[in-house]
Amino acid sequence: MTNRLETLEDWAAELLGQLGPASRNKLARSVGQALRRSQQQRIIAQQNPDGSKYAPRKQRDLRGKQGRVKRKVKMFQKLRTANFLKVQGDEHAIRVGFIGKIARIARVHQDGLNDRAERGSPETRYQQREVLGFTGDDLNLIRDYLHSHLISR
Repeated sequence: MTNRLETLEDWAAELLGQLGPASRNKLARSVGQALRRSQQQRIIAQQNPDGSKYAPRKQRDLRGKQGRVKRKVKMFQKLRTANFLKVQGDEHAIRVGFIGKIARIARVHQDGLNDRAERGSPETRYQQREVLGFTGDDLNLIRDYLHSHLISR
């Protein structure tokens, strides 16, 4: 995947050099938004970039507590919203990612690190779930956006 990304970068560098700063900004914003939509769809489908399913959650006893029984909710439902999954683009780069406390939570899952589920709870190791990442379709999407932008100008 990295090789394909580097190949796309080499191909696009010459073409992007021909564009003015305003045109590159516009292209970066549109590509960033398309990449965010792609990441959101992958999170909804609960899939890693390679197409495999996310590791399942650890089983918890939800009936052992007083009050209502929590229903099963898909992972990262709120993380995928535009409030948390941010896009930044300028003439030099496009960034799609999380900010603040949410970035720490996403990084723990992305890299499979140790963390506490709640304040005061024991530290546990989380399974690796790649919340963000490039798929082959994402690379094609970038190439297509660049191609259509260059044709339309």
